[in-house]
Amino acid sequence: MNLKEKSVAMGFTQQTFPPGTHMCLLYSEETERRRIIGKFLESGIIAGEKTSYFADIMKPEEVRAWLLGMGVALPEADGFSILAAEKTYCPGGKFVPEEMLNTLRAFYERAKKDDYPNARVSGEMSWALKGIPGSERLMEYEALINEVMYTHPVTPICQYDVNKFSGATILDVLKVHPMMIIHGQIVQNPYYMQPRDFLKDLPAAK
Repeated sequence: MNLKEKSVAMGFTQQTFPPGTHMCLLYSEETERRRIIGKFLESGIIAGEKTSYFADIMKPEEVRAWLLGMGVALPEADGFSILAAEKTYCPGGKFVPEEMLNTLRAFYERAKKDDYPNARVSGEMSWALKGIPGSERLMEYEALINEVMYTHPVTPICQYDVNKFSGATILDVLKVHPMMIIHGQIVQNPYYMQPRDFLKDLPAAK
């Protein structure tokens, strides 16, 4: 089975996109977030993709209850996982961008080895507000994802609560995601910068 299908469904919109399309959800309302992300995860499960969710504002068991409440049929096999975001992004108590990029690469490679058609993830990015060492390098990581997706096309949605992150951070979020979700539709982001253009003036990346 070819892991790199021409396009994948998102679930919350009729639009389809190439695997590896990096997008952000900027939200201020929890009901909207749950609807969009729930449909995104369900779509991956229905398509038989290797799918994972990185939870922070909710505990993994709360995520499972939320999805089951939406009527999502959660598989028993390892095709779907719910992980604690902080332990996933910062397994040693520190955030190191390259280590998390390697985690995404390994996720893709496992999907390929196990013959999944594609792979997708979504993460609650609020873990970065906890003062964890290295979390100031989050935008460096987000920019570099765009390069990793060329060779390891996991389809990611990064979730940012605009009520919690600063305006300056949200502007940077827009600069590192080529696609963004607005009112349930995915649109090309006019603020997006190529990774090297963004990183060249970023102190943490030097």
